[in-house]
Amino acid sequence: MAVKDYIRERFFPQMWCPGCGHGIILNGLIKAVEELGLNKNDIVMVSGIGCSARISGYLDFHTMHTLHGRALAFATGIKMSRPELNVLVPMGDGDALAIGGNHFIHAARRNIDMTAIVMNNRVYGMTGGQYSPLSGYGTLATTAPYTNIDHPFDVVDLAVAVGATFVARSTTYHICQLTDLIKKAITHKGFSVVEILSQCPTYYGRKNKEGNAYEMMELMKQKTTPVGSEAKKKNPDLIETGVFLETDKPEYCTEYDKIIERAKKDN
Repeated sequence: MAVKDYIRERFFPQMWCPGCGHGIILNGLIKAVEELGLNKNDIVMVSGIGCSARISGYLDFHTMHTLHGRALAFATGIKMSRPELNVLVPMGDGDALAIGGNHFIHAARRNIDMTAIVMNNRVYGMTGGQYSPLSGYGTLATTAPYTNIDHPFDVVDLAVAVGATFVARSTTYHICQLTDLIKKAITHKGFSVVEILSQCPTYYGRKNKEGNAYEMMELMKQKTTPVGSEAKKKNPDLIETGVFLETDKPEYCTEYDKIIERAKKDN
């Protein structure tokens, strides 16, 4: 299938702000699906509420635009009933790790075969620029005019700790890497997490004086380094990108099928 076959052209131009990184993520995701040669009828995308959640409206897959923070809960139901489908779950900061945090840790510990894409722009963009669980200590937001004193989650560390079996991070600057990591996440058998750092010039960039979209992406380039690099050893403040974990563990739906077979034998 061609790239254009995966999009709903009638919903373009998209509604994201000029310079928003989420359009780059959309592009990388479409490329990943196209390069894998997936049939769009075998894909279900489930999103919640927020800037990131609008991505499901632009893709011509089976899609569900659900409640804030509950995308993984809906996705779990879909995967349990139709385990043969590829389930993709794009989420923003709050969707994944604030109101949706409990669903995130339990989907990971169960190792349900789906791909969670955390679109991390470090802010609640759709509702006015409030700080999020990923904003970071010392940052500014509309709800933190004198700086935020909450310490952020590290998405990678959290995902590894709670049981995800594929964990990776990229940025909107590193578009080729972003596409490659999404491909690996989709083909991995188990709960996959890909965190993607995404610029929000409208709120986060403006409040924290990081400049326009171009300048914010340049900052991503400067502040990141590949996993295990010498640069990270010299400068611990650099953010690592790449694959952090890729391991095998019994997948939930497969194990559930075994339970069903045992129950049938007993009856």
